[in-house]
Amino acid sequence: MNLHFSIIIPVYNRPQEIDELLESLTKQDFSDAFEVLIIEDGSTYSSKEIVEKYKSQLDLKYFFKENSGAGASRNFGMEKATGNYFIILDSDVLVPSQYLSEVKKALEANFTDAFGGPDAAHKSFTALQKAINYSMTSVLTTGGIRGKKKGVGKFQPRSFNLGLSKKAFEKTNGFSKMKNGEDIDLTFRLWENKFETQLIDKAFVYHKRRSTIQQFYKQTFGFGTARPILNKKYPKTAKITYWFPSVFILGFDLSVLLAFFGYFQLLYFFVFYFLFIFLDSLLQNKNIKVAFLSIITSFTQFLGYGLGFLESQFFVKK
Repeated sequence: MNLHFSIIIPVYNRPQEIDELLESLTKQDFSDAFEVLIIEDGSTYSSKEIVEKYKSQLDLKYFFKENSGAGASRNFGMEKATGNYFIILDSDVLVPSQYLSEVKKALEANFTDAFGGPDAAHKSFTALQKAINYSMTSVLTTGGIRGKKKGVGKFQPRSFNLGLSKKAFEKTNGFSKMKNGEDIDLTFRLWENKFETQLIDKAFVYHKRRSTIQQFYKQTFGFGTARPILNKKYPKTAKITYWFPSVFILGFDLSVLLAFFGYFQLLYFFVFYFLFIFLDSLLQNKNIKVAFLSIITSFTQFLGYGLGFLESQFFVKK
């Protein structure tokens, strides 16, 4: 297959991020032609001037549309694209110079109609951003599913770094109207239509994620609310492990309660667990501040996802 990439980037009120992302795309070591589509999703703070700055360096198209959410904006971009393989990126990522070359190499060696790539923390990121990246990719928290797990066929790509063939888009109609979990929903529909997915581990991006603990909590809460909806829609995909963050938080609450009555054994388990988080993050990031913040972000991740899961499971009509 002769690959022609179209990069789709939805943006909402983040012109500075678009500036940094487009700058990184100008540094690709990729010799083939590719296009970039910026989909402005009803923003108050426009990215149009930023886009104009890069039109001499990139095959760049800018579209403004009424606000309808990231999923609908991605679909809009794929409908406007001229390529035969779409690459979806969030506006808050930076792309290494070898990214497109690695994607092409992987797809030529083992073509799949969809792929996902991992994320990493750039050296310029804040300590909190590095801690959040640790929490979202560590095997001690998410099992490495987002960051490091290899696999072909049943890998679930995430929309911050996702590839989709034009054929698969036309067959599935792209992203659904789900507010959260729309990328996982797309993956399940791809599998239902006999399309394969894969992780291209060398096609990583630097993902800034959220800049405050409150924003990170809100994001993980949204992730948690999506899972029971997906479990009901696709019951064969439900796993007992999806309950783990909720059980973790309930167990932590119980350990604190028992400690008031002199029973510290369960609390010791959580103390040792978070100490292990600290040491593992320190080993990876070689920064005490990042290691300490990794405890906070890991707890926030469990809290947000766990409570969001419970609310959606028991109190939201699906």
